[in-house]
Parts: sequence; structure tokens; C-alpha cells
Amino acid sequence: MYLGLDLGTSGLRALLVDGGGQPVTSVAESYVTTHPHPGWSEQDPAVWVAAVDKVLCRMAAERPSEMAAVRGIGVSGHMHGAVCLDAAGSVVRPCILWNDTRSHVEAAALDAIAQVRDLSGNIVFPGFTAPKLAWMAAHEPEAFARVATVVLPAGYMNFHLTGEAFADMSDSAGTSWLDVGARDWSEVLLSAGGMTREQMPRLVEGSEVGGTLRRDLAARWGMSPGVSVVGGAGDNAASACGVGAMREGEGFVSLGTSGVLLTGRDGYAPKPESAVHTFCHAVPDQWYQMGVILAATDSLNWLSRVTGATPAELSQELGDTISGPARLRFLPYLSGERTPHNDARIRGGFLNIEQATDRRAMTQAVMEGVAFALGDCARALGQTGVDLRSLLAIGGGAASRYWVETIATVLGVPLDLPEAGDFGAALGAARLAMVGCGAGTVEEVMVRPGVRATVEPVAALQGTYAEAFDAYRATYPAIRDLA
Repeated sequence: MYLGLDLGTSGLRALLVDGGGQPVTSVAESYVTTHPHPGWSEQDPAVWVAAVDKVLCRMAAERPSEMAAVRGIGVSGHMHGAVCLDAAGSVVRPCILWNDTRSHVEAAALDAIAQVRDLSGNIVFPGFTAPKLAWMAAHEPEAFARVATVVLPAGYMNFHLTGEAFADMSDSAGTSWLDVGARDWSEVLLSAGGMTREQMPRLVEGSEVGGTLRRDLAARWGMSPGVSVVGGAGDNAASACGVGAMREGEGFVSLGTSGVLLTGRDGYAPKPESAVHTFCHAVPDQWYQMGVILAATDSLNWLSRVTGATPAELSQELGDTISGPARLRFLPYLSGERTPHNDARIRGGFLNIEQATDRRAMTQAVMEGVAFALGDCARALGQTGVDLRSLLAIGGGAASRYWVETIATVLGVPLDLPEAGDFGAALGAARLAMVGCGAGTVEEVMVRPGVRATVEPVAALQGTYAEAFDAYRATYPAIRDLA
């Protein structure tokens, strides 16, 4: 048996798989994010520790024989978060999360330093880890002075499970401290951010064993001594492992809280000026690239809160088939935007609201706005030379065929819907544990799920959606200085 832990922004999920990689059972636990000030987003790592204990104690009670047979654990975590530990291994302050924008000034300053983009392969975005520590140095100097080690959320879970500070390449690539091409900490990047190698966790590949589960935790959760804990992965790399998106042109569109358009790469081909993320994959000698928008289903959730209708009710009003773009236009910049704008200050809005505008029209505009934002990501990825030839549609938003058809038509690429089943970041983490424990090679374990349906672009409407996309793209430069 192998265990995958997915440490998400809104909750933790544990997935148990058998020796063939087939899901056996899963348990989840939710927790909250705090927002002490506008633009701030934090979590206390103690809530993650409580969540993993709760789900694994429950799993041990419900599946004692399977838990006793666990050989390896992999952890997936939301990226970029700064968990600062003091010399005793205690948490210095709450984790500053990926969607926190307070360090936009520090990010811009780091991004302007010579060699930073060249070595990191990326723009220094405000959500990345390095500017968060620079912000701490400027605004919380006493806390900064106590920092002995910085780990990411998945790395903190590794630390809790094993007592050792180690991290994988895919997660570490989102810090702006890693030489992404060389797959090692960069002295130049660390120095630019006021950090040292001694403050960094030990680097391992995601499919490489990094430590052994603490004996007290193994006993508490009904596991045998000696359970291996592999490096794991950042959430998007883990999701790629879960759906078999490992090689050039293989990828997915993820409609989760944020939106992601990701593809595997067979080599290292950064193009930071495009605002595309170029990161190490979770397995050796592979990389991946992605465009990221900060509010995908979050945009529909926002509309749900405003209207009082559930996201499912809003979606059902549109049906399953598109008939053409709305004149009403939505800009999904609820928390700023990453690809392609790298703008923490921009905010969302509607254009062309009129007396006849109703809830259905607003829902359509929200879905189209997210689709157009993903179209921006596709254009940026195209600048790196990648050919998006095989894409899965995953995430909660993919339950809306209308939304998937809109995205397929905007991108001009068919989108495959996977067969019903358990996949994604938790499965990817479990697969990394399988490879690390010798249950199979990357090629044997990281397989693509079966496809239950393919949603084709609506050829007759591609021209009108292209015109609407052009209008959408013209909106950002017109409003960015009005925020």
C-alpha cells in the first residue's frame, strides 16, 4: 500500500492506493485561511498537523490492515508558501500563502536584479517565496532574525512526518532561490534575497526517498516501522503525475480555485518575460511549464456568494452547449493576475452591464472571462515553442460541460474528460511514493487515465469567440492604470 497526502489551500486529503496504483480509500479534512489585512493570506501550520492526524487516525480505524501494509508516503502541497522555522524547529509565524500579494514591492525589486530571471527561469512573482522573506526582513525584522530554515507547505509536512527538512525540486522551483536548470540552490539567488544555503532544506527528487516516518506517528496511525517518505511535489506537478502529464505537449487544464494550463517539457526552455512558469518536474530530468490565473472556480464562487445561488445552480442555468459569446464581459482579476500580466494590483470587473443583464448573463460572462484568461496562458505558452497536443480537463469546474466547451473553443484544442475515478494531486503523490519504493518506473506508474469523452471546439463559433477574445485582451491595457 502507498499513501498520498494532498495539502491543499482549503483542506487536506489522504488517498490510499494498492500496489497497482488503484485507489482504495480516501479521507479529507477542511480548514480555513485567515486574511488579517487586504491582500494577505495566511495559515497556521498547526492546522495542517491537526488535519493529517485526524484523517490518518480515521483511516487507521476504518482500514487497519491496509494501513499496516503502507510502504511509502508522498506529499503534495500548495506551492510558494513560506513556513519559517527557528533553530529548535518551531514555527516562527503563520505561513504566508501563494495567493498573498503583500510582497509585490519586494518581488519587483528582486526581479530587477541581474541574473535572477536567468537563473530562476521565471519572473519573481509576489506570490513566490523569496519576496515573502524579503518582506519579513523589512517589516518583521525580529521574526526574520529567528529564521533558521525555510520550508514550503509540503516540505513542512515532510518535516513533521520525519523530523528532517527536505524538499523536492518541483516545489523548490517556485521559490526564486533555485537554479531551475541546474536543479540546485543558487548562491546568487539566495544572496539576492538575503538568505543562505544553510537556511534551505535538503533537495531530493520527488520520487526519491527523503526520510523515514517517525516511529511515534507510525504507531499512532497503525503503520509498520520504516515507512519511507519521498520528496513529493508541488500541487501542480503532483497533479501532472496523477494524470500522466509528463512529456512534451502532454498536459491539462485545471479549473480549481486557481486556473492552470500545464504541459510537460522534455528539456529546460524558460521564457520568463512571457510570465509562463518554468519549473522542475517531480521526476528526474523533466520540467514542466504552465500559465496560471489566480481565480478560476473562485470567480464562480464569488458570483455564488453575491447571488445566493450555488455554483451548481448557476452552471445549470447555462445548459451544456455554447451558442456564442456574451456582450457582457468579465475580468477575473479578483486577486490580481499572474500569466501573462504579473500584476498584483489589477482587480476584476464587468463591462457592458445594462438593464437587461441578469444572473444567467453574469454566469456566462464569468465562465467566458476565465476561458479567455486561460487563452492568455495558451498564447504565452506558445511563445516558448510548446505544442499543446493532448490536454485533459480536470478540477471541479470541469463538471460543467458548458465551461469545458467554452475553453476548448477559445483554445482551439479538444479537451479530454477522464473516466470517473480518483486522480489528481493525491494520486500523483502516491505514485511518487510507489516509484521511490521500487513499485515501478516513472513510465510504468505515471500513466494517463482513460478518457470518457472528448469535448471538441465548436468550429462554427470559433471566429466569434476569437473576436470576443481579442476584445478581452484589449481591456487589460485600457484599465490597468485605473486600479
